[in-house]
Amino acid sequence: MILTRNPELGKCKTRLAAKVGDKAALDIYKFLLDQTVAFTKNLNVEKWVYYSEQIWEHDIWDSSIYQKKLQVGKDLGERMMHAFEEGFRAGFENIIIIGSDMFHLNQKDLEEAFSKLDQHDFVVGPAEDGGYYLLGMKSLRRKLFQNKAWGTNTVLSDTLSDIKDADVHLLQEKNDVDYYEDIKNIEAFAPFLKHIQE
Repeated sequence: MILTRNPELGKCKTRLAAKVGDKAALDIYKFLLDQTVAFTKNLNVEKWVYYSEQIWEHDIWDSSIYQKKLQVGKDLGERMMHAFEEGFRAGFENIIIIGSDMFHLNQKDLEEAFSKLDQHDFVVGPAEDGGYYLLGMKSLRRKLFQNKAWGTNTVLSDTLSDIKDADVHLLQEKNDVDYYEDIKNIEAFAPFLKHIQE
């Protein structure tokens, strides 16, 4: 499952936009969406993409590859919980959720996550900012999505504390893209940042 925001000017990557401007933030987010399509489209699993605002029929998410859904819930926790509930209701046994702002994720990482989920109750991909970029589970644990300060550096530790009694596999730590500092030294983003003066 992939949580995504509809790529609209002024509505995505707002923390990044504070430094680079709305137009560059939108271009960067579209670039990250293209990356997400590239490393998920050939995965040999059922793929659902969850839109933040509305489902777009003709966009980069090919509806012959991705089932299109709408996020439900007031905050990120509720939105993820509803997605997992829907997946388990549909009969899936191993479910992984990711966002769409990962530059350093690839297909091999996701295949590893699924293979680890075969052997463990939970798989978590820790993000450098104290959150997580990937969460996988075999059965719904609702408290993972409750009482969290989403978008802060306590999300990972609070989440791991919720599943300390379970068999958890931690993936390699990676960096998601939220702030200018996350991308300023990565060559692939240089074309989007030419207008920025340090």
